[in-house]
Amino acid sequence: GATPRAGCSVRACSSLATRARAKPWTDRTRLQNWKSPSLSSLSSRRTASSFPSSVDRSLLAHSVGVPEGCVSAIILAGGVGKRMGAEIPKQYLDLSGKPIATYSLETFAGMKEVGELVVVCLEEWEHIFRDSYEGLPDGHKKPIVWARPGKERQDSVLNGLLASSKKSKLVAIHDSARPLITPEDALNCMRDGLDCGAAVLGVPVKPTIKEVNDDGTVLKTLERSRLWEVQTPQCVKPSLLEEGFDFVKKGGIEVTDDVSIVEAIGRPVRITKGSYTNIKVLNNSISSFKRITPCSTGKSVMCSSSINPMRTIDFMENLKYIQVTTPDDMSVAQRFLNDQNQG
Repeated sequence: GATPRAGCSVRACSSLATRARAKPWTDRTRLQNWKSPSLSSLSSRRTASSFPSSVDRSLLAHSVGVPEGCVSAIILAGGVGKRMGAEIPKQYLDLSGKPIATYSLETFAGMKEVGELVVVCLEEWEHIFRDSYEGLPDGHKKPIVWARPGKERQDSVLNGLLASSKKSKLVAIHDSARPLITPEDALNCMRDGLDCGAAVLGVPVKPTIKEVNDDGTVLKTLERSRLWEVQTPQCVKPSLLEEGFDFVKKGGIEVTDDVSIVEAIGRPVRITKGSYTNIKVLNNSISSFKRITPCSTGKSVMCSSSINPMRTIDFMENLKYIQVTTPDDMSVAQRFLNDQNQG
């Protein structure tokens, strides 16, 4: 049977997840009368951490090793897609022949640092992940844990945390609606998470951002060089996340991203530079792109069937592609998938 996280009784954890090790789909036990867990089930353990202050971050990231199998990848797939207006949740929409959510499942399954996959979804959508799992190479078929979504994002994260193995040194929390996460970016974030205690992928913002008063007048222009747009995964040591959940619960605090829970207890969070391609599907534009063709420079050019004005997005210096797209960055999904197919 599964070993529950410290502080969580076998009965409580079994109501959260069905852990599958050898034949993940042979046990079809239904999770009846599931209830959101109470925070009293969290472990009270605490860890002391020291954080180097005068070390070159780029060297530090490569010096921190991530032990094989030490990470629980928590894939959040419980959203209902209200903003998309689609008939099904956005993470289950088709993208080049596969549901969006399965791309990140396959990415984390292929990482040796990941020891288990914790999928947070409604039971009615489990078959999406089961089908994808069956198509994985044998070496990528990690143990799978099922957990149920909560009312808010932080409730879903908590359920995934409680369902994860207590042996994990790190949890990597990822939005399933971000299908373009790369193993390289995920690994860098895991390294920073192990070193600092908590880390989140992010990219420097490009637009000018202004803070405004209630009456709509400009209060000040924020210094762009200090602003980052955060993404996922967000990689946190379980003990820190547990401590943070306990704090926000007692204070009645609601957060919209996972590392904010760690910030709330005054612990440092490191930004790991990611890629602009790691976008989140926010609107239904997947079907608006008709083809990808090579250009004379050898780079890939995205052709959009949308009549909206197009713009060129020049991503990071070493990115091998230039996207010609509408203002909706979902088009980079097709570029990425074309690259994967050719590789």
